[in-house]
Amino acid sequence: MSEREEVFDEAAVDALGTLFEQFWILREEEPETYRKIRDREQKLKRYIQEKFGLELTVHQHFIKLEKIPVKPENWMGIQSFQEQMDYAIFCCALAYTEQKAIDEQFLLSDLAERIQELYPGEFPLDWTHYQHRRSLVRALKEVLSFKLIKTIDGNLDAFQMSEDEEVLYEVSVHSRYFMRSYPDDLVQFSSMEDLLEQEWKRQPDDQRRKRVYRKLMMMPIVHRKGEDDPDFAYIRNFRNRLRDDFEQHTPFRLEVFKNAAMLTIPDMKKKYTLFPDTKGITDAALHTMAVLRDHQQELNISETGRVRMPAAAFEAYVRSTKEHYGHGWGKKHRDETPEEAAREIIKLWLDWNMAEWDEESQMLTIFPGAARLIGFYPADYIRKKEGTGNGR
Repeated sequence: MSEREEVFDEAAVDALGTLFEQFWILREEEPETYRKIRDREQKLKRYIQEKFGLELTVHQHFIKLEKIPVKPENWMGIQSFQEQMDYAIFCCALAYTEQKAIDEQFLLSDLAERIQELYPGEFPLDWTHYQHRRSLVRALKEVLSFKLIKTIDGNLDAFQMSEDEEVLYEVSVHSRYFMRSYPDDLVQFSSMEDLLEQEWKRQPDDQRRKRVYRKLMMMPIVHRKGEDDPDFAYIRNFRNRLRDDFEQHTPFRLEVFKNAAMLTIPDMKKKYTLFPDTKGITDAALHTMAVLRDHQQELNISETGRVRMPAAAFEAYVRSTKEHYGHGWGKKHRDETPEEAAREIIKLWLDWNMAEWDEESQMLTIFPGAARLIGFYPADYIRKKEGTGNGR
């Protein structure tokens, strides 16, 4: 531990985990969490800046950690959004609310009209179109969930059925703080890569360490890309120092393997998004990986631990998995065809950075992190199944 590092008490450790897990902490929603972080503000700011190169903002109404990833990934998006239109409408809604005064009230019809004017799509929005209304509802539900506006009267879901439905909203004190205040003129950048490059110019010192810390905290699994992967080499060379640091300052534990590194948590805690979870498709994915590992002699495993196979081959493994383990799955997945289950498992792995899918070639690449996570039934369950004559 360097001289600049300070010992974190249990509350500071928990606070750091919360800052990375949540978009922000609103004082009126979580007063105790807000106070806990505010009391440890300087200690947390120093650690976050030194190790991650990130900024912690402490405001009288909220606390926010600006989480800038090393590389934006598809799974980092808003999970409820289904298409690009959702994001565009969301941004147009933000532009509308930023022009309003705090506590100012407005009608959904006024907001919808202004969004139509601001919308940058090739084709205009038409609220008589059901899909457009659904997209608006998805976007506004996220605006509401971030507490940027609040409902005074009316029901947003009713707008899905009719564009004539009305809702009264009020602008919250948080509405103008959602978007990051960027220090540079955005018109000078032509791509997301340019923006990220400019970010790193503001972090001239210890860039590799800061990249590694960001990857470990913001990605489900960090995979080795090849022999000349400098970030993964840093993780392997300094694994003991990194492990001690994460255990002393975060709720997480570092695990490092030949081709993958990940942070784990000893105890299930509701506030974190964890894998595996209690969803039925997770069981199916863990069982499928157990079957793949049982057949690893058949697989072509690369030097970096990746397995690449056609969609048809993966569906065959899922079919075998369903025959062997499917009796314990939930009804939805028991009733699915192997092809349907395979698509859901692939989507789950994509969401957790455990696989890559090539739509053009219909090829699936499974990453080594997925191979670290398998599932099987406990012995007493198997004995019970066999005892009733229903087991294999």
